[in-house]
Order: sequence, then structure tokens, then C-alpha cells
Amino acid sequence: MPWFQAAQTLVAAVLALAGLTTSPAPGPDASAPPSSSTAPTTTSAPSTTSAPSTTGSPSTTGSSSTTGSSSQTTTSTTTATATPQGSGRVQSFWLHMSGSAVTDEMIATEAKRRSYVVLNAWEGDLARKLKAANPKIQTFVYKDLTSTRSYACRNGVDDAQLPTGVGYCDADKNHPDWFLLSPSGQRFEYSGYAGHWQMDVGNPAYQNAWADNVIASSKGVFDGIFMDNAVFPCDAYHEGTCPAKYPTDAAIQDAYKSMLSGTRSKFTAAGLKTVANISNARLYAGAWDAYTEYLDGGFDEWWLTFNDGDLLSEYPEGWSRQVAEIVSNEARGKITWVQPHYSQGAEQPFRYALASYLLAAGDQAAIAEIAQTDGYTNASPWHPEYDWQLGAPTGPYKSLGGNVFRRDFACGVVIVNASRTGTPAVGVPLGGDYTNAKSTSVSSVALPGTTGEILRKSC
Repeated sequence: MPWFQAAQTLVAAVLALAGLTTSPAPGPDASAPPSSSTAPTTTSAPSTTSAPSTTGSPSTTGSSSTTGSSSQTTTSTTTATATPQGSGRVQSFWLHMSGSAVTDEMIATEAKRRSYVVLNAWEGDLARKLKAANPKIQTFVYKDLTSTRSYACRNGVDDAQLPTGVGYCDADKNHPDWFLLSPSGQRFEYSGYAGHWQMDVGNPAYQNAWADNVIASSKGVFDGIFMDNAVFPCDAYHEGTCPAKYPTDAAIQDAYKSMLSGTRSKFTAAGLKTVANISNARLYAGAWDAYTEYLDGGFDEWWLTFNDGDLLSEYPEGWSRQVAEIVSNEARGKITWVQPHYSQGAEQPFRYALASYLLAAGDQAAIAEIAQTDGYTNASPWHPEYDWQLGAPTGPYKSLGGNVFRRDFACGVVIVNASRTGTPAVGVPLGGDYTNAKSTSVSSVALPGTTGEILRKSC
């Protein structure tokens, strides 16, 4: 996204002067990192990647203190925030929003593998087929909270099945006050996303129309609504310019909380679950919980790994804040979808993200990687580790000190070193024999910064 690119460049320059590096701030459904922003198709949504913060950047504070040695050993433990019990089994989701063809073979395979799937409004038949193959799978329909789409208005008539809750033709003709305006009085069209017009989510009339339309078209077809673009910065999609009505980040966040809280009872009464794309919540203290209070769950589109070499480490707006998203939602019985970014076969980001997920996951959280921004076509790769039976966790994850964390399961253990990439390895004695992914028996591991390990044992 253009507005994100400039902010990322500025932050990178500042951190470079300090000898540090930064990672792009994650965002939901279609957030694009600065180097790979792509225009969305008419069936998928734009990204909501927020501009990264120039404060709280990674520093040597809290990093592994192993200067002058290749490895140190840690054994001390501190219990982290309590996490509800889970099965020790990975859950995954599928964001199928590109409109690509889905074969019967794919349906049979992915319906059994995935706990959640997101589809377009016009894919009701596919939702029914997935439910027939696995009645437990939960189907969600994509709807953008923030925009109306002029490309879905043809000859003065809105499409019957929309990616939004309000049609452009109807709003343009009957509700021009629903369009957000710039300080100069112009409507906001998303930068880089033609035909996406930002709407006033704080307007009660817009809120009610959006919810009523979405419920009418979704009830009885889908299990829930995937609400895209619940953003945090007021200049998202138009860098440096905030709406006249919401001139600050706090003001636009209040508008989103108003919409989420104002429509909550409607969706609850309709029996439809709600999960919103709230990436970059890590940059705003308390923001994740503030939005999910009025939702059944949240999606972090940019979670921990942003490409093969850019992995989020521990610092105030870093690793622990994103892992806490899962912990908080599990404690409240809410859904969490997390999406790390890396190419297929990239071992370090895969193991770092999966191990971090397992540290916190209970019965609600799910993970799915993505290699290409907005590549919401086929389901993400299925890894052998997803089928491992680690058994019930013996408790929440624990800190071993030096940004190293551990969680034990009845039939395995997970270790993560969340120190910065490139910091020396930390040795961790396991207290028994375990088997790694290469079927090698190990009694200790040595993990450099931003790495993780998932190990099994007989039980």
C-alpha cells in the first residue's frame, strides 16, 4: 500500500541510524507489505496494514545476553499468563476469496482439514458443499466494514451479492452523507484500490443498514461474517490525510468501536458469528481487546513473520503482544486466526510461527500461512506437524528468561526463542528424550533468535 510504504521507509531509516531493523506492521485480509503490495481483485479485499510505529522498536534490551559465546543455557522458569487447555492439535483455516475454481477433491480434503473457511457472498453453494463434507467446519462470508465498491454498481444497479454491506449505487443516490470526506470535502477513494470508497462507520444509519443487509444475505447460508478492514490509523489508505470527521487515530477507533458495539446484538440475534480483520492491533495498547469485546473473534493478517527473513522479535509492540492476542481470545472463548507470511519450504519462519502459536493456542485459535500477499486462492500448505498429537498442555507457557519460552504437553514440548534474529543460540535442556521433525532423539535444543522447535515424546 502506498501510504504504508512511506511510513515503513521512514521507520527503517530511523532504526538504521540506531543499528536496528524493523518489520512491517501486520494487517488483516489483504494487507500488503511495502515491497509486495498488489491490487486486489474484485473478489478480495484490500489490506489494512497500518503504518508501523517509530516507538517501541526492537532493541538490545531484553535480547539474549550471549555476547561472546555461541550458546548459553537457560533453566529458570516464570509462568506466563494462564491459557485455557487445548488438545495440542493444530487448527487451520482457509481464506478463499479470489473466486478461483474449487474441485470436489479439494472440498473433500480441505473440509476435513480446516476448522474455518472464508468465502465470497456468491459462494453459498460452495459453503453448503463444505458443510456436507464436514458439518463441523465453520463457514464465513467476506464483507468489508469500511468501503463500498463502485465496481459492483452496473448501470445504476448494485450487484445482488456484494463484498460489502452497502451498495455504492444506493449510497450514492440515497445516502451521500454516508461517504467519508477529506478536509477539502472530497470523497475518499482508497489509494491503490480503485473503486473502493471509504464510508462513515460511526454513522448509526450506515451501521444499521450495513448489518441488516449483511444478515439478510447471509443468514441460513453461512455460519458467520468476516468483517474486513477494522482499521486503527485515521489515514489508512490515504497517507497523511485523515477524514474531516475523524481527524485522529483515537477518533476513528471510537467510530469502529461504535459500529462493532452498535451492530453486535443484530448478529447475535441472527445466530451469525463475527470475526474482524484487526491487524496491527499490536501497535496500539489495548486495541485488540477493545475491538474483540464486540466480536466473536479477530484475525491478524500479519502475524510474527512478514517474509522469510523479517521475523518479529520481543519488544513492547512485538512478539508477546501478538501472542497475547491468542491468549486473550482463548480466555474469553473467542476465535483467533493468525497468518504468518513466508514462502513454502522456509523452515525458520514456519517453525517460529507454529511454535509461537502452539505456546498460546487452546480450542479456538487457528493458523494458516501465506506466501503471496492477497494470494487467497488455494488452501495453505498442510504440514506433517499439523497432524502431530501433542496431547493436552500441562499448563500455560512459561518464560525461561532471555526471551525464551516453553510449553509442555502430555506428549511433547514447544520452545521459542523470541530474541532478535541473529542473536546467539540459547541452550535449553528438555528434561527427557524427545523426537524432532527429522525423527532424531534429542534431550536438549539450542535455539538462536526468532526460532522455534516442536518436539514429540512417547506417551
